[in-house]
Amino acid sequence: MRKPTADLWSGVAMLAVTVSVCVPSLLGVGATHIPRWLWALIFAIFGAGLLGTVGALSRPVVHRLSYGVAVASAWVLVLTSPVGLVPVLLVVTAAASVYVVPLWCGLVVVALNTVVVALAPPHQGDGFLGAAIPTGFYLLIQLASLLSTTALVSEQRLRTQLTAANVELLTANMLLSESVRTSERLRISRELHDLLGHQLTALTLQLETARHVDGESSAAHIDNANTLARELLRDVRATVTQLRTQAPNLRESLAHIAQGIPGLTVTVNVADDVEVDEPVTMALLRATQEVITNAVKHSRGDAITIDITASDQATQFSARDNGVGATTLVWGNGLTGLKERFAELGGTVDVDGSSGFHVAAQVPRS
Repeated sequence: MRKPTADLWSGVAMLAVTVSVCVPSLLGVGATHIPRWLWALIFAIFGAGLLGTVGALSRPVVHRLSYGVAVASAWVLVLTSPVGLVPVLLVVTAAASVYVVPLWCGLVVVALNTVVVALAPPHQGDGFLGAAIPTGFYLLIQLASLLSTTALVSEQRLRTQLTAANVELLTANMLLSESVRTSERLRISRELHDLLGHQLTALTLQLETARHVDGESSAAHIDNANTLARELLRDVRATVTQLRTQAPNLRESLAHIAQGIPGLTVTVNVADDVEVDEPVTMALLRATQEVITNAVKHSRGDAITIDITASDQATQFSARDNGVGATTLVWGNGLTGLKERFAELGGTVDVDGSSGFHVAAQVPRS
């Protein structure tokens, strides 16, 4: 999981404030309107709901249900406690709404919370002005908390999207560069084949003819020239074949994609015996892009390890992050496209979200 960050410490501070404002009621400072054990139980339910709201659970419905439980529990706690600081719980619920519901829903929660504050026991009997001042104060605090948290979460999401877009851009730029180099290699190979290959073939035919026409005294020289021409033609063809099949440097390309990802340490290990052609290289680069992008967007972890190995039968790709994983696997467009890309090469892709998020792929060795 991630190392402690400002977000984590702010969450710890919020939890400390939540507990501290409820300690007087829990310890019996002022009589609650319901049995103290029941009040303490509802407070525990509130804490569980709050953790479920901002915790690492991956299903949105769980977040929303947890948030509803937290809000309802906070209302009960405020309406049954005589201690004036307990409405701070409502400020916490207003801020937490940003993580699970749209802004307008958060504003509705703020409005309902404000009504609860106005009806709270500490303000009953104080008259209109006596109730309006603390009610207005908590309204402003809730709005400030809601809007500041909205700005913070929006910035985090934009930063995540920017990081993911940067990974995709790096990969696309590298693939484009390799495509240009591949096109240039193909152009050179065609020129070699069309020019030198044609000429050497013609030379071989001429020498073959001369060997049968000329006298025996020149036969040895003609045979040597014929052999030389055939060897030269073979070398040209071998060069053309090498130019057509030469793949980009896999290690350098992977290192280029993996470097400088904010908030994510990417470790890439490529075995020494891994040798792949251009289509497999492109598939491995796309797989690396996809797993890094998924880790940035969804994992909530801070590290991912990518291993590429080879056996006699296949080249294996394995990537695992240290994030929250996924209780329910969803094959989005990225993973589906990756599976299709490897299938075209005769390979397979498997994913597992039980311990972090793990992607395993393999493609037969040519």
